[in-house]
Amino acid sequence: MGGLTTVILAAGAGTRMKSDRAKVAHELSGMTMLSWVLEAADSAGSGKNIVVVGHQAEAVRALVPDGTPCVLQEQRMGTGHAVMMAADLLHSSAGTILVLCGDTPLLRGETLRAAWEKHLQAGNAATVLTSLPPDPTGYGRIVRNAENRVTGIVEHRDATPGELEIREINTGVFLFDAEALLTALPLLKNENSQGEYYLTDTLGIILSEGGLVGAHLVEDEKETLGINDRAQLAEADGVLQQRIRERHMKAGVTFRLPETSWIAADVAIGPDTIIMPGTCLEKGSVIGPGCLIGPHARIVSSTLAQGVQVANSVVVESEIGEETKVGPYAYLRPGSRIGRHVKIGDFVEIKKSIIGDDTKISHLTYVGDAEVGQRVNFGCGVVVVNYDGRNKHRTVIGDDAFIGCNVNLVSPVEVKEHAYIAAGSTITSEVPAFALAIARSRQTVLEDWVKRKGYDKPKGT
Repeated sequence: MGGLTTVILAAGAGTRMKSDRAKVAHELSGMTMLSWVLEAADSAGSGKNIVVVGHQAEAVRALVPDGTPCVLQEQRMGTGHAVMMAADLLHSSAGTILVLCGDTPLLRGETLRAAWEKHLQAGNAATVLTSLPPDPTGYGRIVRNAENRVTGIVEHRDATPGELEIREINTGVFLFDAEALLTALPLLKNENSQGEYYLTDTLGIILSEGGLVGAHLVEDEKETLGINDRAQLAEADGVLQQRIRERHMKAGVTFRLPETSWIAADVAIGPDTIIMPGTCLEKGSVIGPGCLIGPHARIVSSTLAQGVQVANSVVVESEIGEETKVGPYAYLRPGSRIGRHVKIGDFVEIKKSIIGDDTKISHLTYVGDAEVGQRVNFGCGVVVVNYDGRNKHRTVIGDDAFIGCNVNLVSPVEVKEHAYIAAGSTITSEVPAFALAIARSRQTVLEDWVKRKGYDKPKGT
């Protein structure tokens, strides 16, 4: 098929986004707009990608993979001018040049590859990708002759009433024979109301030189959706989410009310896992087979082994072992490593801690900067007091220890294996193995104290 070089136009300011960020830096389904376009180019078979940057050039460059060249369009003077900025890098290219817009993240690699194959088979010097949106208002129209061949593209503002009746529109995506494009670019003029160099004008130049211009209709018009504002960003994210969920469902994942869940593009989910409503699986997460996630769970950059259950909880940058149950209303903060068959119950918070297999932390407990052994039992209301106001300190709890209700473990401290700690204790020193630690004052009872104080009388008397 010959080589394919892709030029991605990513210099625009995107003022309608009402944002301090460059438009192509906005994310959909866990990837930037520009990353989606680059991925589509790679999937289509592009051997070289060139990104044209302008607004917030350095921030956009930072989104581009190492080794991908960027060229600067200091003055934004139209799409033709943007491609001119890449001309020096294109002179060494042979074969086909694909021009993509950085704000069209829904295009699939297979769609671009099919258009490329059609472009070559037809012997076209240029091919424009077109679509048939329900409302073509604002888009350039594809003009054809009596033989149904493309004769040009007319912008909406320049179109005649008859041309405005045309539904087929220019998507802004083009395939060019490299030599034909490089010949046409220097001939572009900016004699229009905008004072810009339109890439669409290259088609007329190519036709005047006897080259063939064709069109490839993209059947799913949603693929060609361009992002200009937050509403379109949300619409495009919805399309990507549907694709992502369908991919997982085909691989054996069950979604309950799938439209209520949000899954980042790179998330891996094992078969026979069930995703309940309101679940959010964010970038970098790996969910094992046979898990039950949700309802209303958020998993961020975390790894969950087989059979894990997470309900109404948040898990961030953590690891959870097989058959462990988390929640409801638990919070696993970054750096937590939870073992197998562990119970992390309601209103439990774990931070930067290792929790051994078969340990139970059932409710209303905070464990921070701790190393907890196997088969440890935490009563209700336990607090690992890991912060002294300036520094964090570590607590170590041995296997088979029992921590009673409302215990404070003041770090740094170690509780040895098989030790017991009585409810209500504040532990500041090491507890030996097999010992019982009691750290609370002796109970004192003052008979008739309430009567002597007069607290037995109803208020107001």
